[in-house]
Amino acid sequence: MLNVFRRGTVTQIEPIAERMRRIRISGPQLRELGWVPGTHIRLRVGDPRQPRSWLRGFLRTYSIWDYSPHGRLDVCVLDHPAAGPGALWSRRVRIGDTAAFLGPEGRLLLRGDAPYHLFAGDETAAVAFGAMLRALPASAAVHGVILASGPGDRLPLAQNDRLTWIYRPDELLAAVRSLDLPGQPGVAYLAGEARTCQAVRAHLVGERGWSRRDVVVKPFWAPGRRGMD
Repeated sequence: MLNVFRRGTVTQIEPIAERMRRIRISGPQLRELGWVPGTHIRLRVGDPRQPRSWLRGFLRTYSIWDYSPHGRLDVCVLDHPAAGPGALWSRRVRIGDTAAFLGPEGRLLLRGDAPYHLFAGDETAAVAFGAMLRALPASAAVHGVILASGPGDRLPLAQNDRLTWIYRPDELLAAVRSLDLPGQPGVAYLAGEARTCQAVRAHLVGERGWSRRDVVVKPFWAPGRRGMD
C-alpha cells in the first residue's frame, strides 16, 4: 500500500523544556489514526519543490507526545547548535502553517504483561517514553534512566519519581548497570543513540541474563548518519 501524506495545521507551539518545542498539528485528516503510545510519524521538514530539501533530508522521524482521536497530535522537536533540517523547521514554523506527515507507525510499543518496565534512553527518547508512561496504570512497576545535557532538558513525564535523570558526561550504560532491578527480567525499552542502545542491550542480555525478546530497541539517531541526526 502506498504511503499517503496526511495534512494538518499547526495550532500550538510552546517550549516544554529549555531545548524542546511542543508543536501541535490539528485537522480532519488526523481523526481516528489508530495511534498507539510509542509510535512515531515521519514529518515533512523540507519543501518538495526545492531539490536541496531532498538532498538534506526531506523527512524526519518524531515520536508522538500526545494524540486525540478528535484530530490533533503533538510532536516535540529537540533544538541544538548543530541543527539539522528538523530543528531548523521547528525554529521557523508558525501557527497557521501546514504540516504534512506519514504514519503513525513503529514498534516501540508497551507489553502489558511485563512484570516490570525498564526505560533507558536519551532526551530524544523521552518523548516516546512520556506517551508510554502515561499509558501505564499507576500500579505498574517502572524503572528507568534518561540521559540529558542538563536539568533544563527534563520533560514532565508521568512516574518521573521512578526514573533517574543523569547528565553528560555521565554515561547511560553505567547508570543502567548500577540499577537495582528485580531478579527476574522484565521488558526493556531502549531508545536514542544507536550505539548506546546496543551497549545497554548487550549488558541486559550478557550480564543480567535477559532474553533478547524482552529488549525492545529503537535507535533514533547516530552521529554523522543522514536522516538520524
